[in-house]
Amino acid sequence: MTTAAAHPNTHRRALKSGTAAAVGTTIEWYDFYVYATAAAIVFPTVFFPDADPAMGTLASFATYAVAFFARPLGGIIFGHVGDRLGRKPALTITLMLMGVATVLVGLVPDYNTIGIAAPILLIVLRICQGLAVGGEWGGASLMAVESAPPKWKTFYGGFTQIGNPLGALLATGAFWILAAMGDDVLLTWGWRVPFLASIVLIGVGLWVRWRVEETPVFEEKVQERQQSTPLVFALKNNWYPMLLGFGMVGIASGGYYLATTYVQSYATSPEVGLEAAIILGAMTVASFVEALVTLPLAYLGDKFGRKRLMYLGIGLSVLLIVPLILAIGAHEVALIYVLVSAIRLTMSGTWAPLSALMSQMFRPQSRYTSMSLSYGVGAAVWGGLSPVVAAALFAATGNIWTVIGLYAFLGLVAWVSTYLAPQHSDEAPVTQSFEPRLDTTAIRNPREQ
Repeated sequence: MTTAAAHPNTHRRALKSGTAAAVGTTIEWYDFYVYATAAAIVFPTVFFPDADPAMGTLASFATYAVAFFARPLGGIIFGHVGDRLGRKPALTITLMLMGVATVLVGLVPDYNTIGIAAPILLIVLRICQGLAVGGEWGGASLMAVESAPPKWKTFYGGFTQIGNPLGALLATGAFWILAAMGDDVLLTWGWRVPFLASIVLIGVGLWVRWRVEETPVFEEKVQERQQSTPLVFALKNNWYPMLLGFGMVGIASGGYYLATTYVQSYATSPEVGLEAAIILGAMTVASFVEALVTLPLAYLGDKFGRKRLMYLGIGLSVLLIVPLILAIGAHEVALIYVLVSAIRLTMSGTWAPLSALMSQMFRPQSRYTSMSLSYGVGAAVWGGLSPVVAAALFAATGNIWTVIGLYAFLGLVAWVSTYLAPQHSDEAPVTQSFEPRLDTTAIRNPREQ
């Protein structure tokens, strides 16, 4: 039997892997959020001009949501590659796929030019984005966490998590600048620029990612060992932690998209009538705040417990969604800026520790597949449907409290799932047969949870 002690995870190696994970996920999330922002503000007009505003928004969010349902398939495909061939080749492919799809979205003619073919092309490209991000997050998380020293896994896992706010910062910042130039620019050619700019970011990301080493856990505990098909092993042995991982992302994914994508749509809707530049400005500032606090919060997760950090983030974000929605309805601009940043800060408490928390829910064998599938299904259900369900609830009732209730429900699911989630150690040996060994992998120290 070999152990991770043969090649200790140094801070230098962890920093290199974490940086590569951060750069790659920043680009992936930038591409993803560019589409999400455009779906909330631009696409209802550009691709669904004949629909009434409410139906146009729902149709636009539907094209946005299809990517979430492609995520589990992406997790299966790239999880198989990552569990068999390594984390590095899987992540290189996902980055290329995401980049090509995003650039092509920027080239799709509008509805007035090619009719119904325009939204159909959007859906196809959005599915490609979903496949890519479905395989990206789990692999990037493992690249960082599996390369980290035992007592620093949450901190280095935070490098993967910082890619989300940085990607959102770049995406909303780009649209904020374009919105300030006026609707004539934004709704004609301006919205295409952030999509086309992705080609430059992809080149940088591939160069950084290609230089990183494979993770020591894969090299020592997975590579060249006989094992069953990763998906089969995952469904047979990891179904319970996968179910908990699905629930755990209720706020980190579902709540996040309610507080970002849906809130942008609600703020600029005819019922509220807030200028797009105001809410985009608030989201851009909030993304900057989130990027600043992600790594410090991840560090605190190692010091005081990653589960405790999750509990705190869930509870505070549920409390803050109420004044945020009310401030938007009242057009309190200064308060909107403060509350958007505040809720993103609290949601960072559910996001910063997630890479380490979910990585350690599974043993090394079939870990990429298990983690990606669990997160992908959770993101599909919670993240993909939450803006659509929220828009439908508000359209049907005219009462924004139904949306607040939906957010509270997501918080409850995430809290219970986090409480029940197991945690395992990468330092324990594994058997040649890869049979589960709860006695040697279960973490007994509650501080590590």
